[in-house]
Amino acid sequence: MNTYASRPVVLCLSGHDPSGGAGLQADIEALLAQGCHAAPAVTALTVQDTVNVSDFRVLDREWVLAQANAVLTDSTVAAVKLGMLGSIDMVDTVAELLAAHPHLPLVCDPVLRAGGGGRLGKDEVGYALRERLLPLATITTPNLPEARILAELPDGSADECAARLLEFCEHVLITGGHGDEVEIHNRLYSRDGHRSTSTCQRLPGSYHGSGCTLASALAGRLALGEHLESAVRTALDYTWRTLRDAEQLGRGQFVPRRLPLDFCS
Repeated sequence: MNTYASRPVVLCLSGHDPSGGAGLQADIEALLAQGCHAAPAVTALTVQDTVNVSDFRVLDREWVLAQANAVLTDSTVAAVKLGMLGSIDMVDTVAELLAAHPHLPLVCDPVLRAGGGGRLGKDEVGYALRERLLPLATITTPNLPEARILAELPDGSADECAARLLEFCEHVLITGGHGDEVEIHNRLYSRDGHRSTSTCQRLPGSYHGSGCTLASALAGRLALGEHLESAVRTALDYTWRTLRDAEQLGRGQFVPRRLPLDFCS
């Protein structure tokens, strides 16, 4: 029997996407690509494909706590990644869970819409997430439409939304790509006033699971001990490559290729 040095374990609290483009499968693949081990705890089941989401069901509080605590008591968890929660009750459940582990780096991806635009929770879920979970998070990673919902600024700029969200979270990464700009601007804001912008080439098409990919890769980099700003750059570069190499596996959006074709060979 071979014995290997253990990979960092990242607890993922996210929804299941049966298309495999987003949700927990995206988390698992992105974390594998960083050299981490994903420990997935299912928060919700969805009915969706690469076109859009048609329904979802949030799991019972007891089931989610049991899954997460099974991981936390068995493994040395190095970071936590949050995805779809879907209800205010689930926000409260996860906040209670994480309050008992304040030392863990926490990446919060505020999933409120699917890539096709379908709702994965009411806006009130976003407000609860802002109030209860962002104060526990190391960083949150909304795209601009999500940031506007969380900040309650329907027409707000990235700067305006970040100023509001920094009242709750120490670091905010607002990703671009939802306008018609030639270059994508991804902006990192910190409560101490530091700002940095990463730009990348806009790619053709639209993508299913890009936000999950980014947040999970970032959680993996933090679990590996990488400094936050460097981890953001690494995760953004990785995500862009997965989109560049994306595949159209269904009738809708492209699915990021998060693992190389020879990964298991």
